[in-house]
Amino acid sequence: MAAAAAVASLLGFVLALPFCLAAPSITTHGSDGSGGSYVSAVGDPGMRRDGLHVAWEAWNFCNEVGQEAPGMGSPRGADCFDLENGVDENGQPTYKVVHRVTDADNNLRAGDPLPGSPANITDVDLYAAAKELYLGDRCQVPDSPSPWQFWMVMLKNGNLDTTAAICPENGRPARPFSQTSRFPCPGGAGCMNQPLVFHNRTALDATARRLRGGLFGTYDLDAADLGSREVSYYSVTWEKDIGSGGDGGWVFHHKLRTAPKYPWLMLYLRSDATKGFSGGYHYDTRGMTKMVPESPNFKVRVTLEVKQGGGPNSQFYLMDMGSCWKNDGRPCDGDTATDVTRYSEMIINPETPSWCTRRRIEECPPWHTFRNGTRVHRTDAARFPYAAYHVYCSPGNARAAEQPTTYCDAYSNPQPQEILQLVPHPVWGEFGYPTAKGQGWIGSGHATGEEEVVVAGRRNGDIRQQVCGGRVDAEWIRHCCAGGMHWVVPRRTRQSMFVKLVINELIKKHL
Repeated sequence: MAAAAAVASLLGFVLALPFCLAAPSITTHGSDGSGGSYVSAVGDPGMRRDGLHVAWEAWNFCNEVGQEAPGMGSPRGADCFDLENGVDENGQPTYKVVHRVTDADNNLRAGDPLPGSPANITDVDLYAAAKELYLGDRCQVPDSPSPWQFWMVMLKNGNLDTTAAICPENGRPARPFSQTSRFPCPGGAGCMNQPLVFHNRTALDATARRLRGGLFGTYDLDAADLGSREVSYYSVTWEKDIGSGGDGGWVFHHKLRTAPKYPWLMLYLRSDATKGFSGGYHYDTRGMTKMVPESPNFKVRVTLEVKQGGGPNSQFYLMDMGSCWKNDGRPCDGDTATDVTRYSEMIINPETPSWCTRRRIEECPPWHTFRNGTRVHRTDAARFPYAAYHVYCSPGNARAAEQPTTYCDAYSNPQPQEILQLVPHPVWGEFGYPTAKGQGWIGSGHATGEEEVVVAGRRNGDIRQQVCGGRVDAEWIRHCCAGGMHWVVPRRTRQSMFVKLVINELIKKHL
């Protein structure tokens, strides 16, 4: 696996859910901490299954392909395998990795026949969506109440060429406009390219008792030295001791380095829906989330260790919950002009300020709702918890947004979006979130929390963990659940971060 010294990275973690409710599963997975059993909403609870199923995808700024990278397949791939057990002549256990996805599968690109597809697809965006479904079929595991396919690693290029009008504006065709500092595109035309992706298939190590695999690459298509700080770089590795359970699940290490030509990059580990639409993605999806957790009836257990921060322009989402519904309350149906992706995100970087203040109520949500249902309007200066919010923005297609308001970036999702960003504050304690700046951050040791996700959106919720920022160096450990898409963040600077994160469980309760 390639490595780079002093790698600066950006990290993300996501859960995307469909808009229809699933029947509850009858499978329980141990204690919920209060003496009762719980039902996991993910196919591989605790990431303890030896046979890992993981996929990857890459997006341009508006969550499409745009153009495939030279020499690479369509930007969807998978590493799904089963582990066969045996016994040698001495009675010792033996193991064999049996892959379900071939290199030929991963190398498929637009125009290549997809097995089972009725016709060749030459449109690169549609081909990638169809390839994800094909890989999902290769990786699918029967389960109750529905089968599941894989965890998803997602890469995203934050460059936007505004002069090319490639990305829609609030879900509708956009017109070209002059490049601005809000939307970086160093180098001009071609800045929105897909990355080079190099895959190390999961294999047994020399001891035949540990599994390891991963992928790495760069957005600099002419790069000669992946170790250079002037070259963008990412890597994701996963490893696990065979037969380890409990705290011995899969370990994911994520690294991402921005560079002068690519100042804003994103990297996520996600648990997407096993079918249907997911926030920020207007195609049928495949993933790990086999049930739809609906607020307030689920919890997420998280253990996190942050080693190095990325400065004031880097964010880390302890939790990112996303949803998708239209402004009239109807579920999303794929119409990007009227669908709206909704995000609620907890940022734990203590250097992230509260833009929401009593003097800037346009940066605040209209209402704060306490867990007991009490609602406080943002004009109530005595009771509204301004310091609990980083920022709020309204969807660009809102016809009745409460004024004053700011509108969310119109280009970084295929449809309009609504974003609510939280920061640690005492009011979030009743939901299990951090209550003070610095909790779960550098020097606080391993922070373990259980989020009662009452603040989640309706219908399809995404849950994601993300570092959003410039140069960040991140490492993730043992993810068992994740969520959603990404949101649009301000222009990034080049900084560094190092993170360890453990996601212990996504639980559906009160069934």
